[in-house]
Amino acid sequence: MNERLRDYHGKRDFGRTGEPEGRGGPGGEEPRFVVQIHDASTMHFDFRLQVGDVLKSWSIPKGPSDLPKDKRLAVPTEDHPLEYEEFEGVIPAGEYGGTVIVWDHGTYEPLSHDRRGNPVDFAESLEHGHATFRLHGTKLRGEYALTRFRENNWLLVRTTKGPSRGHGTPDPHRARSARTGRTLAQVAVQGADD
Repeated sequence: MNERLRDYHGKRDFGRTGEPEGRGGPGGEEPRFVVQIHDASTMHFDFRLQVGDVLKSWSIPKGPSDLPKDKRLAVPTEDHPLEYEEFEGVIPAGEYGGTVIVWDHGTYEPLSHDRRGNPVDFAESLEHGHATFRLHGTKLRGEYALTRFRENNWLLVRTTKGPSRGHGTPDPHRARSARTGRTLAQVAVQGADD
């Protein structure tokens, strides 16, 4: 078992949940990202960036925004397996619970540099509490930064470089999956029928 997924495995009973166990190998050449909407006890967005052989994950209560004025609280959660990028469905009560859709996904380009302008390893920049990257998603595009600001809280911010598409934050109840075109309600109904 991948040691980085120990917390992930410890919090789930794979006999009950359809979430992936994470047995796959490394992803493709370009690192991937995914934004999932999770309608659980509280509605939130999960923002995940591939770092090596896992998805580093943050819960974003208000969701990401492509408007630079919107600073979004991002609370770290456990690392997830790469296969989680494709996960959409209903998680049973007692296993986090709730409905999940893939709101956006794509690749990203690490942009972190040191003070001299030399590239810095992305995992290392996250360890130091500040990482910049360019998203190439179906909905989110452009440069973003994740910055740790208090204990283990982070901010996700769209930088001012490049044009903004001006969406702000999507309404999670009306949002559609980038994978299947379904809404949370449609996934929940289908999950109840399974």
